[in-house]
Amino acid sequence: MLAVLLAAALLGHPAVSAADSTLDEVIGRVEERYTALEDLRASFAQSAFNKSLNRTIPAEGVVYLKKGGKMRWEYTAPTPQQIVSDGKSLWIYTPALNQVNVGEAPRALAGPAGSFLAGLGRLREHFTVRFLNPARKTNDAGNWVLDLRPRRPQPSLIRLALEVDPREYLVRSAVLYDQFENTVTMRFTRIVENGGLPDRLFAFVPPPGVATVPLDAR
Repeated sequence: MLAVLLAAALLGHPAVSAADSTLDEVIGRVEERYTALEDLRASFAQSAFNKSLNRTIPAEGVVYLKKGGKMRWEYTAPTPQQIVSDGKSLWIYTPALNQVNVGEAPRALAGPAGSFLAGLGRLREHFTVRFLNPARKTNDAGNWVLDLRPRRPQPSLIRLALEVDPREYLVRSAVLYDQFENTVTMRFTRIVENGGLPDRLFAFVPPPGVATVPLDAR
């Protein structure tokens, strides 16, 4: 799986060239940034590649995240869908099917695979981290590119690549890799942090007439 404009000067860090920053400096500043986040909202563009089908499916929407494993992914294209969790329950609502799948939220939502707020505030605890290319720490956009390997890999997440803005220490894009060599690439824009998102945003109430189907979230 972010946050809005806050310059390095406002965080009390001296201006340092992105290319001159050490890995420890980058990790420390990202952890500090995300530890301070209570919630965030962002627009996202997603590209999911399925290797077995050799097919890429684009999607887009808005994501809301809050500490405690709370999340709300609202997909607007190609097919409207909502994925909502209050940290305890998980709802997946698909209007085209007129049904909502309901189950217990998986433990992964509280960790790096499911929550930027939980995982990025403790990078060194959850991942081994290196620059993707130590000889060239930044990409053409001037952002750091980090290569993360989970200390406890899961089938759904064996590697995570992050593009980090060196002015604000925010994740601008993420690429998730699973054990089957499928990838999900997400780019985040219009980021708003600590906007005071209400808890009711993370509790799903099915519309009248919608079928409820149990979901095995484990």
